[in-house]
Amino acid sequence: MIWLTWRQFRTQATVVFLALALLAVLLAVTGPQLAGLYASAGDDLFGRITSADRSVYYLGLVIVLLVPAVIGMFWGAPLITRELETGTYRLAWNQSITRTRWLATKLVLTGVATMAAAALASLAVTWWSGPIDRAVDSAGTGAQPFYPRIDPLVFGGRGIVPIGCAAFAFMLGVTLGVLIRRTVPAMAATLATYAAVQIAMPLWVRPHLAPAVDATLSFTQAKPVNIGIDAVREVDFGQPGAWILSEQTVDASGRTAAVPESLTDCSSMSDCAAGLTKAGFRQQVSYQPAGNFWTLQWVETGLYLGLALALTGFCAWWIRRRLA
Repeated sequence: MIWLTWRQFRTQATVVFLALALLAVLLAVTGPQLAGLYASAGDDLFGRITSADRSVYYLGLVIVLLVPAVIGMFWGAPLITRELETGTYRLAWNQSITRTRWLATKLVLTGVATMAAAALASLAVTWWSGPIDRAVDSAGTGAQPFYPRIDPLVFGGRGIVPIGCAAFAFMLGVTLGVLIRRTVPAMAATLATYAAVQIAMPLWVRPHLAPAVDATLSFTQAKPVNIGIDAVREVDFGQPGAWILSEQTVDASGRTAAVPESLTDCSSMSDCAAGLTKAGFRQQVSYQPAGNFWTLQWVETGLYLGLALALTGFCAWWIRRRLA
């Protein structure tokens, strides 16, 4: 059964692992140069980083984010659906191998490969991006267009979360394939559902996975960096690498308030800050500090693995009880 599963799976596995090997080679060649640059430049890294390094940074991030979706679509969705579509499951289940063993072999072999692929991609990209992430988290000058590793745009491409995402995406594809019984529709449904989960997670779930910090700051404590006519859009509140969950301007009574245009018409940011503070305006900020990165990583990975296990149990029940 293991040999048969490998025969059916080897083409997809070869393509994905070959692509990841090429990525690993690219990162291994360019990574030491970036690490050496950080060792000599420190937090001034961004003044010396090249456009090629920026391209590799975003390429690696995109690949890690795409690996779970690709695995869910091309490894998960066809895994059982292909057998159901062609009717070959009837022959397989009438041999000496039980349905449970047949399913377990397929899920274990492909699932291990799934998590290994995600781990390889994430490990390589996290290692390569380490100097940039450290410079961002220590308030290196000129960090734009790089993001803190706890930021939603980057978080899913670092650490161990991609492993959990891949396991979940794989089992999501398997489950939708079992329910839909058509390969192409199951692949489309897997992509759509996985994308919806990836949008919902940072919007509604991740902010609550670790205690957030709430702060109320006067504008002489926090440097305004973006002032509009109706409100102060953004302040630098001395927490580099943080993920800002919410930020709003309040008046002396603590209510959300628009800033009078007269207080934003000043010659410098320091003058604006002094005028806003004198008028009683403050900035309320809720954020996840950079130090919560690994807490969020472990908890979110656990959630994804829990969902993957739940889907595994559902598939086993469905195949044993519902499929004739």
